[in-house]
Amino acid sequence: MTKRPYYEYRHLVGFEETNLVGNVYYVNYLRWQGRCREMFLLEHAPGVIDEIRADLKLFTLKCECEFLAEITAFDELSIRMRLVDLTQTQVEFAFDYVRVRGDAEDLVARGRQRVACMRGPNADTRPAKVPASLRKALEPYATTVPATQPRVLAHIVNGD
Repeated sequence: MTKRPYYEYRHLVGFEETNLVGNVYYVNYLRWQGRCREMFLLEHAPGVIDEIRADLKLFTLKCECEFLAEITAFDELSIRMRLVDLTQTQVEFAFDYVRVRGDAEDLVARGRQRVACMRGPNADTRPAKVPASLRKALEPYATTVPATQPRVLAHIVNGD
């Protein structure tokens, strides 16, 4: 079995996620990004959850979504997360929202999310390095970067 170049979170859309017209309300796409990220941590970097319980904070700096097709209640989605950028203190993810119907798959939306690692009390929160356990967990999900921009892979390898 070949390892996929993305982390996958499966979701079945419910009525509560739709609006009066019957299609999915836009804010849910952003919620699913967060849920996908959380499930990734639970499955691949549980030590980061312990750090969050201590003093690590993951601040979402930027979140976006481009809608390509409508989805409705009981559509099955595969939300696929990939690593786009990894710096000393920040991580950027790309998300593909794929509707799955039997063997058919349709890309219905694309999104991105940039997160900063911070530590310290709320009155004095400062940037912090991305935990080593998270860097290691993200390695298999790094996107292919053109030779002119080797930023992501270089940061993963060098740990800086």
